[in-house]
Amino acid sequence: MLPQEVDAVMTRFGMPMGTFVMHDMAGLDIGWLSRKDRGVKSEIADALCEAGRFGLKAGKGYYKYEAGSRVPLPDPEVEKLIGETLERLGRKKRAVSDDEILERLMYPIINEGAKILEEGVAARPSDLDVVWLFGFGWPIYRGGPMYWADQIGLHKVLANLKVLHASLGDDFKPAALLES
Repeated sequence: MLPQEVDAVMTRFGMPMGTFVMHDMAGLDIGWLSRKDRGVKSEIADALCEAGRFGLKAGKGYYKYEAGSRVPLPDPEVEKLIGETLERLGRKKRAVSDDEILERLMYPIINEGAKILEEGVAARPSDLDVVWLFGFGWPIYRGGPMYWADQIGLHKVLANLKVLHASLGDDFKPAALLES
């Protein structure tokens, strides 16, 4: 999948921007330096940085940007880099549904919310929803990630997180609160 495909799912969901545009705006080098300090690798993001693609400030990141413009433009160089990286890793490009993209991006938010509730950092799920609604631009008509999770069903979120955890690792390990 390409950055513009993922970002289109996010904006259709109602987010003000997609995750790759957000990374470009923040600067890819910030995450790159943090990953290097922690000894963590992100194949595609690291390859972009190694190519000097630090995001909007550099005029290119996941997208390219015309001088003086903040409008993200799909970049064939990024598509080529993604293809080369997949080939080097022995992976094949596959079709990914909009639902899968949304679940892989949003269910971890719900999971982290459950962990925050477990730790007692927030008293109620609605406290987390308020932060997402007014701090991160979550679409108001969806009611916040915790409310949205209740609407789709916590059993579905948990089942999907278990599948993602088995295939992608501990970043997707379900919170104990969701398990219970």
